Amino acid sequence: MPWEQAWELTCRTLAYTNHTLLPEALETWSLPLFRDLLPRLLEIIYEVNQRFLAQVRQRFPGDDARLARMSLIDEHGHKSVRMAHLATVGSHAVNGVAALHTVLLEQTVLRDFAQLWPDRFTNVTNGVTPRRFLALSNPGLARLLTESVGEGWLSDLGRLRALEPLARDAGFRERWRAVKRKNKQVLAEHIRRETGIVVDPEACFDVQVKRIHEYKRQHLNALYIVALYRRLLENSQLDLPPRCFVFGGKAAPGYQMAKLIIRLINGIAEVVNQDAAVRGRLKVVFYPDFNVTSAQRIYPAADVSEQISTAGKEASGTGNMKFMMNGALTVGTLDGANVEIREEVGADYFFLFGLNAQQVSELKRGGYRPATYVDQNAELRGALDWIASGRFSRGDRELFRPLLDSLWQSDPFLVLADFADYVACQERVSAALADRERWAQLSIRNTARSGKFSSDRSIREYCQKIWHNSPVEVRMEVASVMSNADGRSIAPH
Repeated sequence: MPWEQAWELTCRTLAYTNHTLLPEALETWSLPLFRDLLPRLLEIIYEVNQRFLAQVRQRFPGDDARLARMSLIDEHGHKSVRMAHLATVGSHAVNGVAALHTVLLEQTVLRDFAQLWPDRFTNVTNGVTPRRFLALSNPGLARLLTESVGEGWLSDLGRLRALEPLARDAGFRERWRAVKRKNKQVLAEHIRRETGIVVDPEACFDVQVKRIHEYKRQHLNALYIVALYRRLLENSQLDLPPRCFVFGGKAAPGYQMAKLIIRLINGIAEVVNQDAAVRGRLKVVFYPDFNVTSAQRIYPAADVSEQISTAGKEASGTGNMKFMMNGALTVGTLDGANVEIREEVGADYFFLFGLNAQQVSELKRGGYRPATYVDQNAELRGALDWIASGRFSRGDRELFRPLLDSLWQSDPFLVLADFADYVACQERVSAALADRERWAQLSIRNTARSGKFSSDRSIREYCQKIWHNSPVEVRMEVASVMSNADGRSIAPH
């Protein structure tokens, strides 16, 4: 087969979905390693690169810097094969997985390719399956939904919009709360068995479960908990609804900073949970070995969903969708699919805080000084000082030094810059929790507006935008089940 025909067939066959903007996650392979292990494939990549760069030269003559940026081979330092570039060149379509992610993809990591082939880029926002993350994990809510809007919602999640008028019905709100209460009791029992920590199901379950990573900012949440703990100790009469903060997630084996964040959360939990002065008002749990099985208990029990990544860093997120389907309210930045969740549910039903992606970029370009934010915020300084003092590390003042030094000296994910606004946002959450009838309305609205985030919609868009496939009608005859002489079920021919 001639090269041109083979390459055209290859590109028609393949499409590339990008799932990250993080440079360290955009896969590259050492050129010497590639040559040793896959010499023939490297020959083919060289041929692809030569022909591709000829196209770039023709379109942008004399632009050698662009050629270097777009080459499939990174010639700087230790030479490597750029797999994201190869995927882009060898596909007929490239998509991001949330509207903001796709825009940033076109403006940053794949900007040159988007300029060369603007029609090749599109967006397909992620989705999650309501079969697992609602019907299977939350059977009580599933039954209530079926009784309220009919059976078709499981394959057409948009039908949940019919819940919205029911949010005004006090009786329905009570049934809604009863489902949530039962789910929280189930999770509380699992937490007791797994960790020995006794939590009150009547408290607000404020949950952040996801991979542990600095850009996801579990340490921002932890700093707030320390600040809240200090407030409660300073003023025992402070009128705040009880909170149980639940974390879960795993760190990559070699990611030392992420492991320090896990250690910090557990250290805070160790101190807070044993302090009689805040008993019944504040609990902290790190749920061990977070996985899909434990997730199916956690999502249905959450009151608050923490989606607090630095704007511009999260491609999409899917936990945010699972929480929303189960009626949790989002505390979040304008990042990933949070943007679309807020658009769907409405600004008044979403707890927004923090810098947006453009502001993050501008602040970094202008010379970000983390210490400025500490100097301006006594509560932030107090929280950092308590961590530095060894209070949450059994007196060890060195344990969290790498984490604190990173925050003080560079704070690459703007934890300190967003702290004050995050605290203010959490105060709005506390105020909203005080009105349980209003909170139930907010919760119902979140589930009702979650239809867009079904994987059915996502798959349908892949078929329409990328593969140009139409649905195929499947006709099935369902045979009745009969019993044979010894009582075993059989199906008729």
